[in-house]
Amino acid sequence: MLFLSDNAASVHPLVWEAMRAADAPDTPYDGDALSAALDERFAELFGRDCAVLWAATGTAANCLALSCMVQPHGGVVCHREAHIEMDEGGAPGFYLHGAKLLLADGAGAKLSPETIRDVIDPIRDDVHQVQPHAISITQASEYGRAYRPDEVAAIAALAKDRGLGLHMDGARFANAAAFLGLSASEAAGPVDALSFGCIKNGAMSAEAIVLFDPAMADVARYRRKRAGHLQSKGRYLAAQLHAMLNGDLWLANARHANAAAAEIAGACEGRLMHPAEANELFVRCTADEREALRARGFAFYDWGDDAARFVTAWNTRDSDARALAEAIASL
Repeated sequence: MLFLSDNAASVHPLVWEAMRAADAPDTPYDGDALSAALDERFAELFGRDCAVLWAATGTAANCLALSCMVQPHGGVVCHREAHIEMDEGGAPGFYLHGAKLLLADGAGAKLSPETIRDVIDPIRDDVHQVQPHAISITQASEYGRAYRPDEVAAIAALAKDRGLGLHMDGARFANAAAFLGLSASEAAGPVDALSFGCIKNGAMSAEAIVLFDPAMADVARYRRKRAGHLQSKGRYLAAQLHAMLNGDLWLANARHANAAAAEIAGACEGRLMHPAEANELFVRCTADEREALRARGFAFYDWGDDAARFVTAWNTRDSDARALAEAIASL
């Protein structure tokens, strides 16, 4: 019974079908009909013009989006627990040619205007210090917390006032939107760029870089090629993105994962480190308790010395979620 990560989930059958349907000769790289149609599909989803590029990993999607906003001598304000800081192996520095991550605090791995100002206000406006060029937030955050529209709007207002770009790491964007009951546009707010996560949500190898300033795409395309991410048969990545949008599969999959997490959270009274607002649960339990859960067939990651992280997915079986809930309740 697998609760290690939604990265371990299988590929959704409709995604496989879409890739099979794309299995015919077409223009190489991103010149195929499916890739060309992505701008219109995502503009319809978000209700505003955008340019969309596919990438094979979330790390590449995040870093390529940020590379359009940040010069090598600049910096990106992010939470100190942000994925780009903790889990991308220095990729931001690589893709941004040495730009610095400026680390901020905030409960639940969420930023606020106040914690952002704590980082950028002390920076002198001179060549001796790294100047902020962008802000990056994660929806849902690394602790499974969802940004409300007013929170995103407040950060966007600060970014605009300071002349900074605003990027959203949306690896679990669908889960946040499903939890909040919002449209894609409402869950994203007025960001400049969004990494629209699909791999954790049922895709195989495709993420969408959504650039709400289409002019940024001109830069992003060159940077994607230079980084080795312009795949020769891009239609297979584009097909996955189309499949996720068809019939709002992206949202249905997230709702299922969230429901499984909510089932488990209901048995974790007093143990939850953070409110369950997406598909990640951080649960206080001792080493002996974790061993007891593993002995009953549950796979998950330790979270420090006194907690565990459980992640549900689009294909988490209801029976597995109930079994884990019962097992935690019995500890």
